Amino acid sequence: MNKQPKRYLITSALPYANGYKHIGHLAGAYIPADIYVRYLRAQKRDVVYICGSDEHGTAIPIQATKEGTTPQAIIDKYHEIIKQNFADLSISFDIYDRTSNPIHHETTQEFFTYLNDRGELEVKETEQYYDEEAQTFLADRYIKGTCPNCGFESAYGDQCERCGKALSPDELINPVSTLSGKPPVKRRTKHWYLPLNKHEAWLRNWILNEHQNDWKTNVLGQCKSWIDGGLQPRAVTRDLDWGVKVPLPDAKGKVLYVWFDAPIGYISATKQWALNNGKDWEPYWKDKDTKLVHFVGKDNIVFHCIIFPVMLHLHGYIVPDNIPANEFMNLEGDKMSTSRNWKLDMQDYIDDFIKKENGGPQLADALRYYLTTILPETKDSEFTWKGFQDAVNGELVAIFGNFINRTFVLMHKLTHGKVPKFHNDIADDKDKAMIEEIKKAKTTVETFLEEYKFRDALFAVIDLARSGNKYMQEKEPWIKAKQVDANGKVTEEAQALIDNCLHVCLQLSANLAILINPFLPNTAKKMLHMMKVVEKMLDWENAGSLKLLSVGYSLRAPELLFRKIEDAEVQYQVDKLKKGLEASANGKQQTAVEETASNFEELKSEIVYDDFAKLDLRIGTITAAEKVEKADKLLKLQVDLGFETRTIVSGIAQHFSPESLVNKQVIVVVNLAPRKMRGIESQGMILTAEQPDGKLILVNPDAATFNGSTVR
Repeated sequence: MNKQPKRYLITSALPYANGYKHIGHLAGAYIPADIYVRYLRAQKRDVVYICGSDEHGTAIPIQATKEGTTPQAIIDKYHEIIKQNFADLSISFDIYDRTSNPIHHETTQEFFTYLNDRGELEVKETEQYYDEEAQTFLADRYIKGTCPNCGFESAYGDQCERCGKALSPDELINPVSTLSGKPPVKRRTKHWYLPLNKHEAWLRNWILNEHQNDWKTNVLGQCKSWIDGGLQPRAVTRDLDWGVKVPLPDAKGKVLYVWFDAPIGYISATKQWALNNGKDWEPYWKDKDTKLVHFVGKDNIVFHCIIFPVMLHLHGYIVPDNIPANEFMNLEGDKMSTSRNWKLDMQDYIDDFIKKENGGPQLADALRYYLTTILPETKDSEFTWKGFQDAVNGELVAIFGNFINRTFVLMHKLTHGKVPKFHNDIADDKDKAMIEEIKKAKTTVETFLEEYKFRDALFAVIDLARSGNKYMQEKEPWIKAKQVDANGKVTEEAQALIDNCLHVCLQLSANLAILINPFLPNTAKKMLHMMKVVEKMLDWENAGSLKLLSVGYSLRAPELLFRKIEDAEVQYQVDKLKKGLEASANGKQQTAVEETASNFEELKSEIVYDDFAKLDLRIGTITAAEKVEKADKLLKLQVDLGFETRTIVSGIAQHFSPESLVNKQVIVVVNLAPRKMRGIESQGMILTAEQPDGKLILVNPDAATFNGSTVR
């Protein structure tokens, strides 16, 4: 489309509700889509962002068997978990629906009926594996056997989890049913097929001609490979109990194949959104002035670029304008794998960072930031904890956060907490160059976002903040503030130069809030609070303006936008990964509670009460904490004991960041003989408890207690 569409319909691939989803999924289909949608909303465009849980297919009953429960219980459990994970990471769907809802079953059955009644489907009889003891046809994942490629004896009928080779059940050596453990037999069964081969010419023209210049090369390449290889009819039904029932009298015991029903979930979710909001769903799927964009991962390209478009085309619906699919994201030098426990689940990140003290929305933005900088837009990328730390500390904290903080600190110090005026008559080349860069940034970022180049767009925003730091450093308002008259007051000339610098920096700060909002929405919101302005300022049309903050307007004191990621946090995550991999390899994946049963330390020798009574345990509050130089494990603490403040050196640096300890109450052994550590005299010891995973926690009172209180 050359002209601006009337409306946008944006979708992210429906995640399978059979378990936790990892950050590779997040980077593939959700972060990019959310950035794009937030940008469109800031542009005041009519946009609806659709997603939901994919709740059918064999993986659901298989997971139910593993967990000893029902398929319905599985989807109810993981739907809520995944939905909350997305909310915690600020993914802003207009609706997050589910394919188990009645409206989806009705929509999918109507879609099938429409195609079938018009002769767009073919009926074939084929031989498929059947379990005589269980009296059921077997889906691919219900068949195991020896992999013909690597010899692995527990390969599934669709893929070998050892070598990764895609398989069919017929390729397995000595196949057996996972339901009964018996060899299956072949039986004839009837199924309905979508004849993709009849639509090769339309697909070739639509993809390889109409979109050869605006689709990603990796997407075009995969599509061309499929089409050139010759498309085959694809079954749209299968023999299974769990799923959307085939709406035909002669299809008892059959459901619609999950690949057919899942993308129709976009349509049913749109219908549900329309019902919820008093809207008409049809223009979003039938009006050619709607721009439909699917955000998916590499493994979903064929479904969204070839199969679903054929279905939409045959039904008279619009087809996608673009499918900016991403490649895969690896983790610490290896491919992410749930089966091998080499992964970082969204839930794990949320638990370890966002929900922890000194976490919250700023650490949701930290993950969004790093994932955006390493998005696998054209080739596989890699998440490393060191890379995460470097991106947060070296870019968010040291560049973006540093510029905003310096600007607000100097504004409060040098212009009485108010936006100073800009003196045009003394503006120099540096002022003019910075102003020009602010004006141009909007177009630069906008162009990248429209082309789905989200990494480049974010880099452009950070570069603008970097220019702000450089500009401020060159203008040196703190040096100008030392130019005083006989009365000790800053000279008028110096004050005017200070005003110009801080006026430009404050207007730049406001622009940065607008430009960063699609990427880091929580950061933008915090900046609005500091600037005492309403959310409307984030409208995209305001970007590039040098009049966002009124002269003389008082602003709030600065708040740190981000915190540093400590070495101990990084090491903990790397160790956690390795432990998970080892546990998986040894077949010892257990809950933390189960692990503690066999991992308690042996009891020490018995003592009498008089031995215990020698200990003097008191409540204290940590008032300051800092790392000990050249000592990875040591923190130097100042602890207020009520009657005095003591210095205590504690070997807990790999478990706690210094700032997370300040104002924490702890239990202190106060009559322990002083001991020098790294040249610092330690005057006591704080009590900690070791968790099953090796992580330390503080032992402290469950309610605020007077410092110096005795522990008995």
